[in-house]
Amino acid sequence: MRWGFFVLIALAFSSRAVPAAELVMFESSTCEWCAIWDEEVGVIYDKTSESRVAPLRRVDYHDPRPPELQDLKQIVYTPTFVLMDQGREIGRIIGYPGESYFWELLQALISKLPPQAFGCDQGRIMASNERAPKKENRVC
Repeated sequence: MRWGFFVLIALAFSSRAVPAAELVMFESSTCEWCAIWDEEVGVIYDKTSESRVAPLRRVDYHDPRPPELQDLKQIVYTPTFVLMDQGREIGRIIGYPGESYFWELLQALISKLPPQAFGCDQGRIMASNERAPKKENRVC
């Protein structure tokens, strides 16, 4: 009986929980547009409300794909940004056509997320020009 309990505990800690929402960036070290995205967006992404809803996860295009991303459709170009929710693809942005266009496309994808993906910010519509952390203190 004890061994069963310990096995269940070990399995619980060893299995990776599926995140509520995340933005997966498939990139390559030889990708020119990935570098431009890093300079224009990557430096501020973690400070935006979009990152609170969909934290960025980087995956090297040339590395073996992580098991939880095996079921995604083929990735052909870098960068490719895939918005995931509960392990399911919501949509993707293929390539990087520039900063303002990227934010517009990301806003459109985020608007497709179910309300529970927003956590404390549930129901709040993010303005497309919002690029700084909120100063408000919210408690869930």
